[in-house]
Amino acid sequence: MLSPILSNIYLDKLDKFVENTLIPQYTKGRLRRVNPQYRKLNDQRQRARRRGDRATARQLLRQMRAVPCGDPMDPGYRRLRYCRYADDELLGFTGPKAEAEQIRAQLAAFLRDELALELSQAKTLITHARNDAARFLGYEITVRHDDSKITAGRLARNGRRMLNGTIALRVPLDVVKAKCAPYRRRGQPWLRPALVNLSDYDIVRVYGAEYRGVINYYLLAGDVWRLHALRWNAETSMLKTLAAKHQSSVTKMAARYKAKIETPHGLRTCFEARVARVGKKDLVARFGGIPLRRNKAVVITDPAPVLAPMPRKELIYRLRASRCELCGQRGTVAVVHQVTNLARLGKPGPGQPAWAALMTRMRRKTLVVCQPCHQAIHATPVTHAA
Repeated sequence: MLSPILSNIYLDKLDKFVENTLIPQYTKGRLRRVNPQYRKLNDQRQRARRRGDRATARQLLRQMRAVPCGDPMDPGYRRLRYCRYADDELLGFTGPKAEAEQIRAQLAAFLRDELALELSQAKTLITHARNDAARFLGYEITVRHDDSKITAGRLARNGRRMLNGTIALRVPLDVVKAKCAPYRRRGQPWLRPALVNLSDYDIVRVYGAEYRGVINYYLLAGDVWRLHALRWNAETSMLKTLAAKHQSSVTKMAARYKAKIETPHGLRTCFEARVARVGKKDLVARFGGIPLRRNKAVVITDPAPVLAPMPRKELIYRLRASRCELCGQRGTVAVVHQVTNLARLGKPGPGQPAWAALMTRMRRKTLVVCQPCHQAIHATPVTHAA
């Protein structure tokens, strides 16, 4: 598809505008200033520790962990981040909503004046990342906040709030519902009649490829476990399709194709269909067996396009040879004699013309010949079988 390539070419000016104008304009300060309330509680805690009042110090520490360390309203601290994929873009801004609206207005003006594009106000939303989720490339993006998650240290006071301010990726619930829909009918998993006439290997291969593509894309999400619903629906639909093909039951199909495979998280149950081959490894189609656990190290890569060689038709090479295939003369102007099917050439034998015998031997409905031979062919027609 050319759409992403054309988007990258046309929106290159937008990237430079954001990187050279907006980001420097809305990036200020090196660190947030300390929250006055946090500093006050910390001073009280230090005084309690010096006088030996450990109970008060622990209570003040619990209060400190419910208060931001940095001042969230620091006017001297701003950050703007930008990410774009094709025509889908996301800007992350640390600052007040009023300035976020200014950024949106500047983007709209640039797109209108420089690129003759209209910014959709309905789709260009300003979302508070802690309370709501922003949609980008099929994910929901939020900022996590949990004062109870503390990193382990040698001492409890050495721990810090590990989740606050970190980005979380989630699987949207409507995506789960949409991915399950093709496998459901009448409110329950259903077979797919279009696949019933395929082989068992192809049925498992189709279901496995569809399921694997969705799961691998969402392995970056912290709640990838939500796709258990997709696994159950797709698996049940596959087993019902196999059962309809063999006029059997889902239980028998599950017992026939169930298998165990080794994964980085131990043994996992999946379903396999094999095609035995003489002198080669079996062809294996597999459904499932992918642990639904977040994989931080997973990388989504688009495979590099490989040029598929398209060989010329054999007839083209035969014409370019400029050789009569009947008499062997070279350097002649070649023409092609063609029959509708090989049955019209008659049965091999003494009564079959030389040109018909040659086409029968070559098993070709075409013959590249010179002009004299072509005239001779039409002068000696074949009495073909009825």
